[in-house]
Amino acid sequence: MRIGIDLGGTKIEAIVLDEAGTIPFRERRTTPKGDYDGTIEAIADLVAAADRFVGRLCTVGIGMPGAVSPATGLVKNANSTWLNGRRLGPDLETRLRRAVRLANDANCFALSEASDGAAAGRPVVFGVIIGTGCGGGVVINGGVLTGPNAIAGEWGHNPLPWPEDHERPGPPCYCGKRGCLETFISGTGLAADYAASQAGSPARADAATVVTRAVGGDPIARAALDRYTTRLARGLATVVNVLDPGAIVLGGGMSNVSELYHTVPTLLPRFVFSDRVDTALLPPKHGDSSGVRGAAWLWSPEEAAVFATGTAMRR
Repeated sequence: MRIGIDLGGTKIEAIVLDEAGTIPFRERRTTPKGDYDGTIEAIADLVAAADRFVGRLCTVGIGMPGAVSPATGLVKNANSTWLNGRRLGPDLETRLRRAVRLANDANCFALSEASDGAAAGRPVVFGVIIGTGCGGGVVINGGVLTGPNAIAGEWGHNPLPWPEDHERPGPPCYCGKRGCLETFISGTGLAADYAASQAGSPARADAATVVTRAVGGDPIARAALDRYTTRLARGLATVVNVLDPGAIVLGGGMSNVSELYHTVPTLLPRFVFSDRVDTALLPPKHGDSSGVRGAAWLWSPEEAAVFATGTAMRR
């Protein structure tokens, strides 16, 4: 049995993933925003509760915002800013008295769907998070690709490919640049584009509302969703051109838009450098649970079995 932790900005979720791939234990706590020591203790409390449920110490994998810098060992790029600049892994290992594995939350999503999810059995999988922001993770032969800069899969901070004149220079991004893919294809980007396309005083609507209006025949919402779909296809085409994955799995709020799975594959051949595109575009099998499941999958079942015997394990 393996413990998975999803460390989010508003909640921390813990599960136990058993040998059959089911979840016999799940518990959540509110994230102590701005409180690093409190965050460590909240994770420790959840791990202790999971250990008690299992009746022994378990492996611990944690999905987190941001990444751990290979150069410094410190957390970077986390929107939960109180984690940045901290030695989260060593601090947790000291508190929990065992090895801990950390990975970006998008990497955990991709690992979950590549291990026993929608893309199980595919050698190369790209997992996409398109919700409030835009992230991604790469899994190759069952392992997460991190890279020497710990940014593998961060496609959202590349520029929108093949921009049209009205798309230049693009909206400002929190990273300090303009025209990042995230500003166009996140749910936030869809909502902003819809608002900007209305004449006069724009009626604000979130992404889900824009999609509902588009399906219902609202022409302004329909046009915004069509622009979104084409932009998503352009962005994914660059991923196919670089990685040539067997499957791309969508996650986040926009992954619930069923139209994407029909329309985007028809648009990809315009932009992919190939005579045909056989990469599958798939909805997630495990939905919102994929992130925390992927955290548990940072340890293989074989490693968890060895850990259970009391054998010392390395990170």
